Amino acid sequence: MEDCIQISKLNDFIFCPRSLYFHRLFENFNEQTYHDVPQTRGKIAHEKIEKGQYSSLKKYLQALEVYSDELNICGKIDIFDKEKGALIERKYRIKKIYDGYVFQLYAQALCLVEMGYAVKKLFFHSLADNKRYQVAFPDLKVEAALKKLIMDMRAYDIVKDKTPYNANKCDHCIYRTLCH
Repeated sequence: MEDCIQISKLNDFIFCPRSLYFHRLFENFNEQTYHDVPQTRGKIAHEKIEKGQYSSLKKYLQALEVYSDELNICGKIDIFDKEKGALIERKYRIKKIYDGYVFQLYAQALCLVEMGYAVKKLFFHSLADNKRYQVAFPDLKVEAALKKLIMDMRAYDIVKDKTPYNANKCDHCIYRTLCH
């Protein structure tokens, strides 16, 4: 049986497949050893969700663990408003909505649907400026791209990796000193 792929790793893999390898090396270390300011801000942004302190209203599911048997992916959602059918992924600051963000949200929605929830709307919420961005549901082409991404993650081999240096990504990577 293959290991369940964590939904949060979809964005990381798109950013750089190698980052997943380095993350695994460091996961037993204190996060302060390798986290930079953006990762620390993101963790702080999710603390209220993790503690179930976003709201005491029963209509909100917070930090619910989700799983898809079909895709063999798992993770946690931030917020699901059961009355509105709205899935909300919170980020500290959204300057641009990256493909990896969207794949994460789609994967969470697919898990919720498979688990029997009626997901009607998808949102990103930027905490720093309190802006909310609605995202369209995936079409068949996007669902196929998500499935291909998951297959690529399963097949990834760092020994065979030929990812070239990319200043836009590599210069901002928390593992930059270990790579290339």
